[in-house]
Amino acid sequence: MTKMFRCPVFPHLQDPCDPGLSLSPGRSVMAEPDYLEGDCDELIKPKKLNNPVKSSRNHQDLHRELLMNQKRGLAPQNKPELQKVMEKRKREQVLKAQKEEQEAHKKRSDLEIELMKRQQKLEQLELDQQKNEEEQENTPEFVKMKSNLRRTKQESDGEERTT
Repeated sequence: MTKMFRCPVFPHLQDPCDPGLSLSPGRSVMAEPDYLEGDCDELIKPKKLNNPVKSSRNHQDLHRELLMNQKRGLAPQNKPELQKVMEKRKREQVLKAQKEEQEAHKKRSDLEIELMKRQQKLEQLELDQQKNEEEQENTPEFVKMKSNLRRTKQESDGEERTT
């Protein structure tokens, strides 16, 4: 039962200068066993061992549930641990900032409240002035002249009465 190999026994030791004998990318460096050819019935062929984890009932139920959830689109999110920690920190910072803002809003003194009221009044006056200026810019020229004439007439009447 002597058998000749069809391919060289040590292909990785071939001459690098001869490219015709190089190892193909799909081929492994190890020699292939003879019993794979199927011509020898005397050898016992290896069988794949059962994995006790995969054959357990709990594992099968869990796998079935995961497959169903994935089909429904309810698959668990596979986020890296670092990303989860960073998101948690960011959430905590936002909550802390909101709490501080609420506390600062609640603890305003009487002086701060009065200053806020004055600031709002000033802003309102500025808005009113801007509206008046815009209305004056949009009014026609003859209306402006008429109002100027009225003012000058009133001023001249006021001077005559005082003298």
